[in-house]
Amino acid sequence: MKLPAERQLAMQLGVSRNSLREALAKLVSEGVLLSRRGGGTFIRWRHDTWSEQNIVQPLKTLMADDPDYSFDILEARYAIEASTAWHAAMRATPGDKEKIQLCFEATLSEDPDIASQADVRFHLAIAEASHNIVLLQTMRGFFDVLQSSVKHSRQRMYLVPPVFSQLTEQHQAVIDAIFAGDADGARKAMMAHLSFVHTTMKRFDEDQARHARITRLPGEHNEHSREKNA
Repeated sequence: MKLPAERQLAMQLGVSRNSLREALAKLVSEGVLLSRRGGGTFIRWRHDTWSEQNIVQPLKTLMADDPDYSFDILEARYAIEASTAWHAAMRATPGDKEKIQLCFEATLSEDPDIASQADVRFHLAIAEASHNIVLLQTMRGFFDVLQSSVKHSRQRMYLVPPVFSQLTEQHQAVIDAIFAGDADGARKAMMAHLSFVHTTMKRFDEDQARHARITRLPGEHNEHSREKNA
């Protein structure tokens, strides 16, 4: 995506052209923007080596070593996606809405890999519909970590039919609010969805830890647990 001309962009942002040049130069050096002599300045949509090595990979490693870091991912999603949902409700075009709807329908696939990828695409489509360059770039830079987080969540939650049903209803509530242009409703629906995911994952972890403690107990409790799992 090409940025507006320097004069126009400075006027839109309400800053001097010198300040704008300094900011753009910094973003170019960090790999966020691409400057072409005589061709303008463009946003880099794809991850470059720097972002992959310095941002995404360390987070993926942390999540692999300690699943509790997935809750840090959810907290970050609260901050980002409440805003993307709000802006999407205000700015989504008919094309944006069609893409969001198609991604939602794909989340209902019986193939878990297709469904988890569609789940991420659904959230990315909402970010795209926000038409906020910074939010969208943040979500795109977050893509690999988000995909890993969503896949981890779905593998556990979608095996429980009542939970699957609630998650589907929550996605639909987000869609309904965005399509109705209800910005506050979209923000609240997204927050409720992510809060439910957070609470459910914590409950699953607590149940798993409790079960692990019981199986380590000697005597009747351990035997009863083994018989229950047989």
